[in-house]
Amino acid sequence: MLLDAASLYFRAFYGVPTSVTTPDGRPINAVRGFLDMSARLIATHGPDRFVACWDDDWRPAFRTEALPSYKAHRVAQEGGEEVPDELGPQVPILVDVLAAAGIARVGAPGYEADDVIGTLATRARGPVDVVTGDRDLFQLVDDARGVRILYTARGISDLDFVDEAAVAEKYGIPGRSYADFAVLRGDPSDGLPGVSGVGAKTAAALINEFGDLAGIRAAVERTVVPKPPLTAAVLKKMHAAADYLDAAPVVVAVARDIDMPAVEGTLPRSPADPDALAALAEQHGLQNSVSRLGAVLGWPSR
Repeated sequence: MLLDAASLYFRAFYGVPTSVTTPDGRPINAVRGFLDMSARLIATHGPDRFVACWDDDWRPAFRTEALPSYKAHRVAQEGGEEVPDELGPQVPILVDVLAAAGIARVGAPGYEADDVIGTLATRARGPVDVVTGDRDLFQLVDDARGVRILYTARGISDLDFVDEAAVAEKYGIPGRSYADFAVLRGDPSDGLPGVSGVGAKTAAALINEFGDLAGIRAAVERTVVPKPPLTAAVLKKMHAAADYLDAAPVVVAVARDIDMPAVEGTLPRSPADPDALAALAEQHGLQNSVSRLGAVLGWPSR
């Protein structure tokens, strides 16, 4: 089980009230929520390995160089990602708690969590569940290899299970064509404009007719007499978007071959640092959440 960690701690922050605080009154809702989500996921799905995948770089240079608009609207005035004031201080606490608990937390310099997930999913020798609220990761679904997305559309207790059939049903495209579909349709939440005037229906029709983005672009170049789905209007739009279409696949495609060490991710049978974990739990009012996680993992009671 691979967690899109930022997706989950943002969800926890907005799903658990900020009235959940430390003994000295600081919000700790995101950490509490993340730990409780983790316990529920482990209890419900019983993974053999469990890895919190991290954004070491939430807006990598190789993506912004290709498409400067990528996540540009989410850059804070002082630089870095815009994060709610009450969430920012909680992230280092979560890092410390995961380390003390012995839960694997993995990032890669210059890459997003999506890329870590893509690499670990590609390396995996067995089925993989990816837990995320980010549709970009739908491109990883692979029925043959048992890679599916547990999509947090309605929270951890009511996940959408996304496999190739689910992608095909929802978007009308082959199961592993989501990346090309996203390039064409765009995604405003990531600053990805898409091809102006080409919506989801037209994008799906183009993929189904020509197979993939490369096939679509080749057809655009050789088409003399327009016919659906390459109508005259669509041809004009595709030609106008040529520079965008050169750049966007670099932004959308999840990396699957990062040069990073092997990750074990085995669920810890006891905390990596019991004293540090107990101290963190007491300091931040996390005793109940740590106890729930420990009970799911079968940790010996202290």
